[in-house]
Amino acid sequence: MARWLQRQWFEQRRLSPALWLLLPLLLPLCGLFVLLANLKRRRTQPLRLPVPVVVVGNITVGGAGKTPLTLWLARALQERGWQPGIVSRGYGGANSAPRAVLADASPVDVGDEPILLARRSAVPVWVGRDRAAAGLALLAAHPEVNLILCDDGLQHYRLARDVELAVFDGRGAGNGWRLPLGPLREPLARLDSVDAVICNGAPDERLPATLPSFAMRLQPGDFYRLDDFARFCTVDRLRGQKLHALAGIGDPGRFFRTLQALGLDFEAHPFPDHHAYVEADLAFAKDGILLMTEKDAVKCAGLTPGETWVLPVAAELAPALTELILEKLRGRQAA
Repeated sequence: MARWLQRQWFEQRRLSPALWLLLPLLLPLCGLFVLLANLKRRRTQPLRLPVPVVVVGNITVGGAGKTPLTLWLARALQERGWQPGIVSRGYGGANSAPRAVLADASPVDVGDEPILLARRSAVPVWVGRDRAAAGLALLAAHPEVNLILCDDGLQHYRLARDVELAVFDGRGAGNGWRLPLGPLREPLARLDSVDAVICNGAPDERLPATLPSFAMRLQPGDFYRLDDFARFCTVDRLRGQKLHALAGIGDPGRFFRTLQALGLDFEAHPFPDHHAYVEADLAFAKDGILLMTEKDAVKCAGLTPGETWVLPVAAELAPALTELILEKLRGRQAA
């Protein structure tokens, strides 16, 4: 059902015929969603942390590339002398109280993306439903941290922020409607208050033309073995093999297109974003080699029936984005 609904939201720039038929049911729900979202925002009292906060998020549901962008920002800011830490909600994790994320943590406890952040960023990562509280806990444990990056926090108004970055993938704003008629958590007018838009794919023509916009490209690396991170293989080793590809991200097609661009033939197996895998989900791969994203790999260790390779990706952006962020921080600190 979730995948069907996402197809209706993103396959065209207007309401699909199926959504028109469901309009009498979904329109009142859409109005209720807007009312509750506005009420929640008005009632939320922001908490300002003692260090600057940069929020990475989106106004659409599903993944658009926020985690690779957060990793890129952590590295870029470290190169400029900052000591960042990362906070996240920990989507899907069982614990809501602030806690540190270790590289060997369980996704059942802290969610999938925070573990990937902890493994790849080399900076402190904390999760919590209240991201302001998670930020305070991180700073208490790591007093050397002088900047907080919030992964997926655009709508978490409890956490006051100094810079906001909104991420879109090639699907853009879909049909432009709010949930559940469309994919928007907030209206497109919300972009008037963000500091920049990051486009992981072709930009949506409906984005404000005056808003600073930066292209992001996800560059694939060499595959590494799921059961042995020290073992790598190139794409040439996989060509001509019987391959299965698994993706449980916001847009599984993005991963499949990456594999196609690498010249691989495979059978695609899309799953919902943040899917909690069980062994039976992966039984299809017993007759071949399984390929998956790093985000899925966090949850699939010990579940795969045979040879499994993971494809890491790294974000590439213009250094001008770092300059924009530092300029915003300097300006707001001076004020």
